Formats: sequence, structure tokens, C-alpha cells
Amino acid sequence: MSQVELIIPRLGESVNEATIIKWLKNEGDKVSADEPVLEIATDKVDTDVPSPYSGILAKQLFKEGDVVAVGKAVAMISTEAGAAVTQAPVNTPPAEEKKAEIVSAEVKAQVAVSAEQSVKSSGTSRFYSPLVKNIAKKEGISVQELEAIEGTGMHGRVTKNDILNYIPNKGQLHTQVQQQVQEASVISNGNGSAGKKETVQPVQQMQKPNVTMMNGDEIVEMDRMRKLIADHMIMSKQTSAHVTSYVEADVTNLVLWRNRVKNAFEKRENEKLTFTPMFVEAVVKAIKDFPMINVSVDGTKIIVRKNINIGMAAALPSGNLIVPVIRNADRMNLFGLAATVNDLAGRARAGKLLPDEIQGGTYTISNVGTFGNVMGTPIINQPQVAI
Repeated sequence: MSQVELIIPRLGESVNEATIIKWLKNEGDKVSADEPVLEIATDKVDTDVPSPYSGILAKQLFKEGDVVAVGKAVAMISTEAGAAVTQAPVNTPPAEEKKAEIVSAEVKAQVAVSAEQSVKSSGTSRFYSPLVKNIAKKEGISVQELEAIEGTGMHGRVTKNDILNYIPNKGQLHTQVQQQVQEASVISNGNGSAGKKETVQPVQQMQKPNVTMMNGDEIVEMDRMRKLIADHMIMSKQTSAHVTSYVEADVTNLVLWRNRVKNAFEKRENEKLTFTPMFVEAVVKAIKDFPMINVSVDGTKIIVRKNINIGMAAALPSGNLIVPVIRNADRMNLFGLAATVNDLAGRARAGKLLPDEIQGGTYTISNVGTFGNVMGTPIINQPQVAI
């Protein structure tokens, strides 16, 4: 038998690493082709990693909770099929071998350049992944603060969990960093001796209020998805001002039309006609008439989106919320929207969404009316409408 690597697959354009949540197979267990071996989580979505071959899980290279880069091996699988895979290069024509070597060299060069650019852009010799730097930028964490964070990754690297755990207490460490900077800021006089220290007022940070526990209270730890939801909501509030405006619309005719055609629609198209695709179609038409509502805010810049990608909030059995995205919704008719809505909603509840299917939204719809609410003010990263 030969051994093949089980690697972390590509999980989306902006996903560079994943956290191992749970090993579904132990060392020595038999695995079948396409059978899930472990569960991983990114900042976008949770997913399974299946085995490419049938065989035996020979070795786990990482533990649960470890952060692993995309494309890196996480386990070794002993398999008969692997023998053909590992022996294939022996009979490879020289031209193909040379081509493979060139491609491999180009990939290594690109990785090296990317790593060098990451180091240079942070102004430090310490490496930070694009995800960590993006979080630091959005949270206003300086390079000095990043340097002070103790990393739990390989070679002391700061992981996503390290920086997320740091954010609630960043005010305290930020003040310490400011004090260290002040102490190091010494004005030199003419003969090179030290002069008085430069007085700089530290930036005031909002401190997390103390919560008093009372008799009978119970502490329930947030699961990973709920933590991410909370982080994203706070990030959204810090990015742009939130203003709520309510306009009431009479959709009696819409309800009567759906009741009249829904059975025939389902029989003809084999898809249920819910209200969601109808509201998606209405929002798409509104965006075409008023394109300035399909925008994002980046500091002092307004980014007008050309694509119309509608996010639809979907409740999960766990009580959490996820927002799958209907890409290029303006190019779909009502049947296409209904089919896409049903597919995304079903796979969201089953935990089968791909990372790319929950990013890139430009406008989001949240259906709070199903809970009996008269109105609601959801906090989402994109412009939104509640139905």
C-alpha cells in the first residue's frame, strides 16, 4: 500500500486557512472514497473534508483546534489507489515533467513574493496572513499592537482566533503599547544626550462593561458561528452609520396572485413559489431604478456595485443565521429565482453551503415577518430590506 496526502481544499477566493473542528475518523480507521474524514471551519462557513481514495487513515498531522493553511496536508491515507498516483510520474514523458517543474517553480515563486509583500506591507519582519491583516485593518489595530499579540500558530504566528480573542481587551493592551511608545520617544539634545520625554496622551478606548451575575443565572458559551455573527454585526456598525426608515406597502394583490398560481407553478416547474423570490425580483427592479442603494462603504469612499447579488437571511436549526447569496439576480426570471432560493435555503439548513455562496452580496433581504414581527432593524454588512 502507498500513502497519499489529504489536503485542505480551496474554500473560496478570500479564504486562506481553516480551523479543524472535529476529526470524524481516528488513526487506523477505514475510510471510503468521498467519505468525510474531518470537519473544518473558516470565517465564512463550516464544511467537511472528504477522502479522495478508499483506504486507512494512517496519520493525523494536526489536532482539533489547529489552524491549517489551504493546500496543506492534514492527514496521510494508506491506499492501494495511492500506488498508481505516486508511481505515475515514473512514466511521465520528459516534456510533461519539465512542464510540471516549471509550473511548480512558478507557484513557489508566487508564494514567496506574496509572503514577502505581506511582511513589507505590515512594516515588520513578522508574518501576518491576509485574513489577520484584514481583521486588524477593520478593527483599527496598529502594527505595534499586532506585534504585542502573543501568537499560538506555528513559529508564534498570530492566528485568526488570536486576534479575535484580543479584540475585546484591545483597549488595555493598546494603552500599554502607547505607554511604551511614549517611554521610547526621547528628544535628543544637541550633544546626543537624552532630553525630556515627549508627552503624548493615550487614545481613550471604550472598556467592556462589567456584567454582574445574579442568583440563578446560567452562563452559556457562544458557539463559533454565534461569535462570528456578533463580530460581523459590530464591524458593520463601526463601518457605516445605520439609519432606519419605514415605508408601508400594500401587497394584497401579490398575496392573492400567489395563492392563485402557486399550485400550478409547483406542478409545472417542480418548485415551490414562496414570497422570497417575489421580493427578490422587486428589489432587483428597484436597484436598477436606483443604483445608489446598491453600494458599500470603504472609509470615505462609496463603492457602487455593478453586480446585483442579493443576500437572503436564512435561519438555521441551531438558531444561528446565515446569508447565502443569489449572484446576478437581475439575470434570472421568477422561476430561476425560486429555484435558486429553494436550493440555497435547503442547503443552508443542511450545512452544505460552499464558502463562495455566502460572500459577495451587495444587497440583503431579511424576512422577519415569519416570526410575527411588525418590523425589524437587522444589522448586515450590505444595504438591507426587511420583509
